[in-house]
Formats: sequence, structure tokens, C-alpha cells
Amino acid sequence: MNVTIRKIGNSEGVIIPKEVLDRFGLKAGDSLELHAEDGLFYMQPVEDDISEELDAARLFMDKYKVALKKLAE
Repeated sequence: MNVTIRKIGNSEGVIIPKEVLDRFGLKAGDSLELHAEDGLFYMQPVEDDISEELDAARLFMDKYKVALKKLAE
């Protein structure tokens, strides 16, 4: 599959075809890691850091500990 490097604002970029995005479950706004090895470029999705969500869940569970215990009975 051939793609063209295009001018995007003050930078250059590559448009990733929709079928490739769909195949890998990617969408606009997702982050990719780009690295080069042996003269080739590789891109892979960046794993989401869910630490903020986990911290929020812990705060919620601490705040509503009594209610959650009652609901679990």
C-alpha cells in the first residue's frame, strides 16, 4: 500500500487509509508510537494509561464504602 507524505499546517503527515484504521481498531485522536529500525518505519498503538481512571475509582469507592457494602449484601 502506497501513501504520500502531505503538508499539514507547518508539518508533514501521512494519511492512514480507513481500512487500515478499521483493521486495527484505531480512530482520530488515538496515539501511535513511531520507531525506525533497519531502514523501515514501524507504528504501533500506544497503550492507554488508565492510572487516572483507577485513582478516580478508588476515591469513589472510599467515599461510598458504606453504601457499596450495603449494596453487596
